[in-house]
Amino acid sequence: MPDVMPNIMLDIQHLNVFYGDVQVIWDVSFSVAKGEVVALIGANGAGKSTILKTISGIIRPAGGEIFFDSQPIHTRKAYSMVEAGLAHVPEARRLFVEMTVEENLDMGSLKGAARAGRSNTKEMVFDLFPRLKERRKQIAGTLSGGEQQMVAIGRGLMSLPSLIMFDEPSLGLAPILVREIFNVIKKIRGEGVTVMIVEQNVKQTLAVADRAYVLETGKIVLEGTGEALLDDEHVRKAYLGV
Repeated sequence: MPDVMPNIMLDIQHLNVFYGDVQVIWDVSFSVAKGEVVALIGANGAGKSTILKTISGIIRPAGGEIFFDSQPIHTRKAYSMVEAGLAHVPEARRLFVEMTVEENLDMGSLKGAARAGRSNTKEMVFDLFPRLKERRKQIAGTLSGGEQQMVAIGRGLMSLPSLIMFDEPSLGLAPILVREIFNVIKKIRGEGVTVMIVEQNVKQTLAVADRAYVLETGKIVLEGTGEALLDDEHVRKAYLGV
């Protein structure tokens, strides 16, 4: 096990990932400390979503190690990650579209402490997203894109994660809803949940991130505070159009 600081929640060491014979992640190392918002930014196809899927056990790495709360998770099955305290809100929401809003939320709290605390957690989700309380009996597939994203985030929170990972949470949303989603991410961090976010809306993401990593063609090429990377010349030219 690597020698890590006590406040490091997620530690990625020399990660290599393949799709078939094609290597898509090359010797990637980074960390996320407890209580942080950490962003992973980069162009389409850079490998951002692949890294999240590897952390959550959907993809098995070809090399390297992943430690969560100082325990190795790179050999664990995906279904065990939720009980470990790790939630993954996937790109494109992946809701159970023929189930109600409330049933989708309940699916995020099927085991252990999450099941026992379901009612209280659900009220916390409804406080974050009052529209979901109004639509709790509505079929999820009939909701707007923004409302579906709220359900996806709420379902992730229902598992009582210590770390929640967001994959493109603002994708396809109107600007006013994008601002709402990022405000919710700040509120989630305020509740003591550590956040990792993959997002192409670079300006908004770096504005809320404590630290960020820039991924290009499967490799980390830059890292720093969100504020520093907003002022970085390469980031401004490549991702902000400045």
